[in-house]
Amino acid sequence: MGHTQVTVAVSNLQRSKPAYTASFLVDTGAIVCLAPAEELRKAGIEPEGRVAYELANGAPVEYDYGFARVSFMGSDTVTKIIFGPDQVEPLLGVTALESVGIGVDPVTQTLKRYAALPLKVQHFPRGLKG
Repeated sequence: MGHTQVTVAVSNLQRSKPAYTASFLVDTGAIVCLAPAEELRKAGIEPEGRVAYELANGAPVEYDYGFARVSFMGSDTVTKIIFGPDQVEPLLGVTALESVGIGVDPVTQTLKRYAALPLKVQHFPRGLKG
């Protein structure tokens, strides 16, 4: 996939401080979002825990994470966000994209809004459970 960028505003859940706004790299290989720790703290986002992640080169690393309101392309969602190194390029992960009904068109490398969010109910024959 090529490089797709989108302007994103990241704020604390209460929006009590100014948001961190930057151009984020859309990374469909990343599950969650990542931004510079210093910028997240300025926006009033606090770490909630620490988790081990695997970098693209396979190296393990541990980062703090928190929860933030993420706004882009006229949509808002609340998602987990990683407190990355202070000079890191911000990443918009697939969970945030899909939660607002946006995907990446693999041909044009552009962001596309789904006509409707998929909401499927699994039906099982009588007597069978999922």
